[in-house]
Amino acid sequence: MTILVYLFILSGVLITALSIPMIMHKIPPNGLYGFRVKKTMEDPKIWYPVNAYSGKWLLAIGIVTILAAAGFYFIPGISIDVYAYIVLGVWVVVFSIAVYTSVRYMNSL
Repeated sequence: MTILVYLFILSGVLITALSIPMIMHKIPPNGLYGFRVKKTMEDPKIWYPVNAYSGKWLLAIGIVTILAAAGFYFIPGISIDVYAYIVLGVWVVVFSIAVYTSVRYMNSL
C-alpha cells in the first residue's frame, strides 16, 4: 500500500506543478497543455483567463489529492481497495467540480 500512497502523492505533486504555469499565464494556446476547447483555442483573450481559472482548480485538485492520499493512509485497518477507491473518488469529485466551474467561467466571458 505504501507504493500506492507514493503514487497518489506524486500525482498530486505533478498536477500542482502543472497548474502553476497556467495560473501565471505562461502557457500559450497549444494542442497539448491547458484548457483546450474550441472557444479557448480560437481566442487568446479567452485562453489566458480561462487557463488561469482552471489552473487554480488544478492546484486545488493536486493539494486535495496529496491530502487525501496522506490522510486516508493513516486510517487504521483500511484495506488497499477501500483506500484506492476513496482517494480516487475524492479526485473525481474535485475534478468534476473543476471542469464544471471552468466551463461556466469560460461561457461567462
